[in-house]
Amino acid sequence: MSHDPRTTLARPDLAARSLEGVLPAGAYADPALMVCAAPSAAIRRAPHPDAEQLDQLLFGEVFEVLETEGGFSWGQARRDGYVGFVEAAALAPAGAAPTHRLRAIRTYAFAEPSIKSRALGPYSLNALVVQEGREGRFLKAAGGGWFVDSHLAPIGEAFESDPAAVVERFVGAPYLWGGRESLGLDCSGLVQQALYACGRACPRDTDQQEAAFASVARADLTRGDLVFWRGHVGMMVDSDRLIHANAHHMAVTVEPLDEVAARVLAAEGREPTSYRRP
Repeated sequence: MSHDPRTTLARPDLAARSLEGVLPAGAYADPALMVCAAPSAAIRRAPHPDAEQLDQLLFGEVFEVLETEGGFSWGQARRDGYVGFVEAAALAPAGAAPTHRLRAIRTYAFAEPSIKSRALGPYSLNALVVQEGREGRFLKAAGGGWFVDSHLAPIGEAFESDPAAVVERFVGAPYLWGGRESLGLDCSGLVQQALYACGRACPRDTDQQEAAFASVARADLTRGDLVFWRGHVGMMVDSDRLIHANAHHMAVTVEPLDEVAARVLAAEGREPTSYRRP
């Protein structure tokens, strides 16, 4: 049976117990539920700090761990399903379910319920918070300090309605391969974060996203639609302009779609593979 190794918690010597009888492995185990205790943490291809970053965990996101060795935990991100290695020091045992998510593009928490106390973070859009206290305008997060409550939204409430408006808030953010945080993110991470903020599910990589959404014609493109190339994606701001995290500018930029398409064609010989509506 074929499977996608990016989103399947299995290797020849070890696999999640839920895959027993589905995929062969030397042993099967039940994952230990951990959460990201840092503002963000890299999910890497190999258990080494210099290994390629494939994805990121944001604060409060669950990581299902099958093995910890040499300072790295191997497991799977529950939110987008990505498998890889995370530094064990960035993880903590999972506790109660999240009560809030971060709605600001980025914010600090504080050691005390005061903006004059030591700042922690910054934390990024869509981070998950478990409330364990409140004082005035501050909400105490388990393991994360005191957040200004206007930067948070209760789980399942106050979603954004326009993913393109979310993406526009990232203009100027640096391009970062495998990134999902507001301090740096890649093309598919940008699209994923915008749809998460709108309460929408979204896979992690461009090919997964392209397969997940319905096709539209180039002539019918409108705000919020997606344009795909092999290995790249951007979101339309209107019928003519594209916003995308790109390695050409090494930032999130807004450009005419025709200019982007011509540049990619001239430099790499690639044309758009499809137009999609999430």
